[in-house]
Amino acid sequence: MSVTGRLPLLLLLGVVPVVLRPEGSTVWLWLLVVLLLLVADLVLAPSVKDLAVHRRPVGTVRMGYDAESVLLVENVGRRRLHGVVRDAWQPTAGAAGNRHRIALAPGDRVLLRTALRPSRRGDLRALGVTARLRGPLGLAARQKTLAVPGTIRSLPPFESRKHLPSRLTRLRELDGRAAIRVRGQGTEFDSLREYVHGDDVRSIDWRASARNRNVVVRTWQPERDRRVVLVLDTSRTSAGRVEDVPRLDSAMDAALLLAALAARAGDRVDFVAGDRRVRARLRSAGARDVAAHLQDTMADLEPVIAEADWSALAGAVTEFGRQRALVVLLTPLEPSAVEEGLLPVLPSLTRHHRVVLASVRDPELERLAATRGTIDEVYDAAAAEQAMVRRRRTAELLRAVGLDIVDADAERLPPALADHYLALKAKGLL
Repeated sequence: MSVTGRLPLLLLLGVVPVVLRPEGSTVWLWLLVVLLLLVADLVLAPSVKDLAVHRRPVGTVRMGYDAESVLLVENVGRRRLHGVVRDAWQPTAGAAGNRHRIALAPGDRVLLRTALRPSRRGDLRALGVTARLRGPLGLAARQKTLAVPGTIRSLPPFESRKHLPSRLTRLRELDGRAAIRVRGQGTEFDSLREYVHGDDVRSIDWRASARNRNVVVRTWQPERDRRVVLVLDTSRTSAGRVEDVPRLDSAMDAALLLAALAARAGDRVDFVAGDRRVRARLRSAGARDVAAHLQDTMADLEPVIAEADWSALAGAVTEFGRQRALVVLLTPLEPSAVEEGLLPVLPSLTRHHRVVLASVRDPELERLAATRGTIDEVYDAAAAEQAMVRRRRTAELLRAVGLDIVDADAERLPPALADHYLALKAKGLL
């Protein structure tokens, strides 16, 4: 049960008889009248059981984008219904305008639409539908919360997809759809053509040239069906926020852009995520829609306040196969975590694969190091400089054992990682 705003107004109206007859009995008599009207209105109010509520499937949406929850509400009783229906969701679903007034004759139905804008990833659930049906006097209402299940799956936003068209253009040039041909370890023979000024003399096919009047060179194109393995670190270091965005989310954005680009290049993209244990795996087998599958796999991943077990993650990479691959480690370049956890397992990875470490850099360190106006700012600058020196030493140590390092802020990391992939492909190093 609930009362409406008309009840205090009715009580306030009792001032009139009290003024006309200022006695205690008048006050009690008025309160008794209001109570009787309230009880009568509650008894005459329609039952919530006369309301049939069904929810249409919401589906999936990228985090931060608009979606809609639709309820089908029907009056299955014999009386006209007046009231309010509230479609309740957990707060991170971002429900707005979820209170709907209804006036339904017997047999009538209506669609109630609630705007949703998720602010976190994963499966976000409806908490129930609360119906409040008021009586004929509008003093009281019957209220009940109905269990009407509903789920919206919030996917990583993939903001870096804006960089995909320009990288696909470069990929088409590299792939030979423009007039560019490259030569390297990971390239295969494509065709023969006449030599032009600027061609690498090592590409001259002397046997073919002997059978022609002109010098002939071989053209090459990058091999397809290479393997790219994305390893996403979900340990405590990924929980840190850079410019109010978790490092894990920024790493996901970079992984999605690289996966979409590699799939278009004809490469197979595999994915593993974990911390002290493996949390998710995905074997794409060269699917063109690998980014969509990857988004769905990443949706439920959250940082775990624990150290990463890089031995387990390296073992998961090995389980995908021993064929040479580009292994991309999406983990912060945090000196203590890298030196104690990652460094000991790197030899087993670099022995068989090309390994790249992609890290989200915090630009706040550079801002702190550049600001030295007061004594406190000088101390902050010294601490920031020390942190940056340790990061540089760790990066040099990783390069010494054969890793490529892509270290950039959250906005620049996805295109930087995609450019590094294209550069490796151009040089035939995959």
